[in-house]
Amino acid sequence: MHRFQRALSGLVDRVDTPAPIVLLDVLQRNIDGMQGFAAEHELDLRPHVKTHKCVEIGRLQVKAGAVGITAGNVGEAEVFARAGFDDIFLAYPVWSSGTKGQRIRRLAGTTRLRVGVDNEAAIDALADAMGDEPDRLEVVVEVDCGARRSGAPPDVAGTLALAARKRGLTPIGVYTYPGHGGASADARERAAHDQHDALTAAVRSLAGAGVTAEVVSAGSTPTVEFSTSSVITEIRPGEYVFCDLDNLRLGACREEQIALFVAATVVSGWFPEQVILDVGTKALGREGNAERGYGAIAGEGGVLSKLNEYHGYLALSTRMSKPAVGTVVPIVPNHVCPVVNCFEELVVIDAEGAASVQRWPVAARGLLS
Repeated sequence: MHRFQRALSGLVDRVDTPAPIVLLDVLQRNIDGMQGFAAEHELDLRPHVKTHKCVEIGRLQVKAGAVGITAGNVGEAEVFARAGFDDIFLAYPVWSSGTKGQRIRRLAGTTRLRVGVDNEAAIDALADAMGDEPDRLEVVVEVDCGARRSGAPPDVAGTLALAARKRGLTPIGVYTYPGHGGASADARERAAHDQHDALTAAVRSLAGAGVTAEVVSAGSTPTVEFSTSSVITEIRPGEYVFCDLDNLRLGACREEQIALFVAATVVSGWFPEQVILDVGTKALGREGNAERGYGAIAGEGGVLSKLNEYHGYLALSTRMSKPAVGTVVPIVPNHVCPVVNCFEELVVIDAEGAASVQRWPVAARGLLS
C-alpha cells in the first residue's frame, strides 16, 4: 500500500473531500533539507511563501534558519507581516497604483521590506508613495536571464539602481527568475547557467554605477540544485516544501519528498474505462494537458485525463482495479501552488495519519494584489 493510502486510512471519516492533506514529517524533512543545502553552500535561504500561503509553514521555515521570506504580492506580504514576519522580499515588479503605494509604505514602517523593480516608471511611483521616507524602502533590480517574463536586461541594472538611489530609495542588489528551467529535465542546469551569467552581468552593471550588490538573489525549486555559483548570495525556492509531479518529472525531487496530496472521493462509475472523482478545476487548477494529465493517483498509475469544475475524470490504468463509489483516493497534483490557493485550510497529519490531525489556515489564500 502506498504511503498516501496508508495515511488516508486513518482519515476517511475525519475529513470531507476534496481536501489537501500534508504529511508533516515529510514537510519538515524538506524544510530541513533545503536549509542544510543553503548552509552547505553558504547561501541565505529566503523561501517563497506563494507555494503554501500558510503562516504556520512560514514559521517552520524561519525556525529552521531562513533569513526571511519572499512574497509574490502586497497582500501576501501584509498577511505574514501581521503574523510577525519582519524581513520580507516582495519579489515582483510592483506598480504602486490604487492603495498599493500606501500599503507598501505601511509595510516598510513595520518590517524590513525590499521590493522588486525593473523600470524607472515603477521606481518613480514607489518613491512618490514613500513620501518623505523613501530611504525606508529597499529595492532589488530584477533582470531577465532567459525566462522572458519580467526583468530588465542585465546591463541596464546599474542604470535602474542609480535611478532608485537618486529618488532616495535604497538599492541593495539584483534578482532573477530562471523560469525556463522548468521546461524539461535537461533545461534545469542550462537555466541555472543562464541565471549565473545574467546575475554576474547585473552585479557588474551595478558596480559600474557605484552601487554595491549586497543581495544577489536566485530562484527556483527546479534550478536550485545548480544555483550555487559564487556570485549568488541567496536562494528563493518555494515548491520544495511540498514538491509535486512537475518537479518529480524534472528530477528536481524524489517521490518520497512529495508532502501534499488531495484526498478525493469516487462519486460515479458508470463507464468501464473511468471513474468520476469529486475534484475538478476548483480544487486542482487547470495545469495539465492530455499527454501528462491533470494529476495522478499515488502509486496506482491512474491519471486524471480531464477536469470539469467539480468533476475529475480518472482514467483507469491496466494494472489498476476499478475503485468503488465511495472510495477515497490520494491525488498528487502536477503543480502544487495553485492547488493550495483553492482551499481555506491544510489538513496536516503525521505519516500514518491517525496520531493527530491539525488544520492550518491558508491565510493568504486568494490574495492577488
